[in-house]
Formats: sequence, C-alpha cells, structure tokens
Amino acid sequence: MSSVRKRVLITGGAGFLGSHLCERLVAQGTDVLCVDNYFTGRKDNVAHLLGLPHFEAMRHDITHSLFVEVDEIYNLACPASPIHYQFDPVQTTKTSVIGAINMLGLAKRLKAKIFQASTSEVYGDPTLHPQPEVYRGNVNPIGPRACYDEGKRCAETLFFDYFRQHSLKIKVARIFNTFGPRMHPNDGRVVSNFIVQALQGAPITLGNPVETSVAELADIIIAMTGSRSKITRRPLPIDDPIQRCPDITEAKTILEWQPKTDLKTGLSRTIEYFDKLLAKGPGLEHEATA
Repeated sequence: MSSVRKRVLITGGAGFLGSHLCERLVAQGTDVLCVDNYFTGRKDNVAHLLGLPHFEAMRHDITHSLFVEVDEIYNLACPASPIHYQFDPVQTTKTSVIGAINMLGLAKRLKAKIFQASTSEVYGDPTLHPQPEVYRGNVNPIGPRACYDEGKRCAETLFFDYFRQHSLKIKVARIFNTFGPRMHPNDGRVVSNFIVQALQGAPITLGNPVETSVAELADIIIAMTGSRSKITRRPLPIDDPIQRCPDITEAKTILEWQPKTDLKTGLSRTIEYFDKLLAKGPGLEHEATA
C-alpha cells in the first residue's frame, strides 16, 4: 500500500524564509501550497518550483478567508522589515491578527497542525540580556513599531489560546534577524530545519548568540565589498532596540540546534548573490526577516 502524501500550506511562501521552507518540504515529497500576496515576497523565489508536480502557488491575502484542504499549516505571512511593515501599519496588524485568526480557524476545522513564525520583536527593546523564552518583553504598544511587535504578540496569544481551548497542535518560533542569499538553499535550510522541528506547546527562540553591532557590521560589509560608501550616523529610530541577543539554550537542549554559518561566510555568499542580482539591472528587492 502506498503512503499518503502529506499536504502542507505555507503562507508567506514566496518570502525569504517561506521559499526555503517550500523547497525543503517539496524535496521531502510533500504536496506544498504556497500562498502569498507578493507585497514583500517575490515570485522569483519560487519560480524554479512551479514546474514540479507537487508544488502550487496561489496569490492570496490571509486577512481574507481561505478554504483549502491540508494536513499542516506554516504561517509565515507578514512584512518583516520596518520600512515595509510601517508602510501600511493597519494592514500589518491585520495580517498578524486577522491572518492568525483565519489560519487558526482553518487548522481547527481541518484538525491540522499549525506553525506560527513569530519574531524577536516580541521582546521589544529588552531590559533583560540575552533574551530567553520566559522573558515577557518591553514593547511600546502605541509606537510606530507596534503594528508589527504587538501584532506578533497578539498572534502568539491567539495560538496559545487555541492550544488551551481547542487542543490545537501548535508550534511557535521566535526568529531573530535572518539574512542570506536566495541562490544557496543551504543558507535558508538552517531556519527551515528549525521550523520543521519546533517544539509544540511552548515558544522557542532561534538566532545567533554571537553579537555584532550595526557599526561593526557596516565596516565589515564595506571592507568585504570594496565599497567607497561612507557611514552616516543618525539618531536611533523611535523604539528601535539598542541591543538584542537570543538565548538559544532551549533550542540547543531540546532540538540539538545551533547556528553553523559564521558571519563572514554568510556575508560572502550574500554579497555574491546581490552582485548577480545587480548585474541583471533594476527591480532588486531586499530580502530579510526579523
């Protein structure tokens, strides 16, 4: 008797992390439905998957109901960069909150497992360093970043209420800033591996505990690219975290996970990727998530 192929829905599937997850699950023999409204996701990220028989892409905004039949849901839909999520803050909040309600409702109806891609932003501008999962954060609920910070916090609330009230099988990962090229699948695989393994019934933090200041990072990038750019120092944006670092004790203990790619190796691959994109001409979109 042949085994039944698992069906998976990935919202935000054309984004940086979502597209890597699509790749990983398709490679495992899973039927994957990628849903994205392409506000920050890029069709190019999943174009190479479109010809595969077990991959499907759908343009859809999860603030509207979605009626599909799947076994698992990975909810990664939401703009992550401040310049994107502050462009339309009301829509950002809707994506996190109404989107979570719609996906949780779908999971409840289907009795499906559901994963929530949360963020280090739930910690706000932390007063505890580094940040473990038990830390409740320091977030300004009325600041310009609140549409994302509080939206993600509310999404976590909804996930755990569905867990307690409806015994829904949930997974929540608080993902810190992530970078890397689209052209090297292994760079996104560290995150997609973690997403697949994340613990049920408790949030878990993913990130690199090696701290690098923004000024240091800028100097490293200028040196590695041979750029003639000058560093301009400006006042810190409102509520921007001064320092943040993940405590990954839980990830190392429970999942036996820790980052393996050092900063300069990751930057080298990323610089190579963007050099090739720039050589193709205009239309470049930045890919990052927080």
